[in-house]
Amino acid sequence: MSHAFYIYTSYGVTALITLAVIAWTLLDGRARRREMAELEAAGIRRRSSPPVTEGKQA
Repeated sequence: MSHAFYIYTSYGVTALITLAVIAWTLLDGRARRREMAELEAAGIRRRSSPPVTEGKQA
């Protein structure tokens, strides 16, 4: 094996792993957003969100 083959193979494997992690992160983010939307639709709110009031008082 030549030195160049080793280097190009290493870069290729690294690129594939990097792309796989990026894709996994994007797909997981979509899934979490979908889960959050389902929970909010069911009436479950985040603790960090402001409380929902029935009538606004000015």
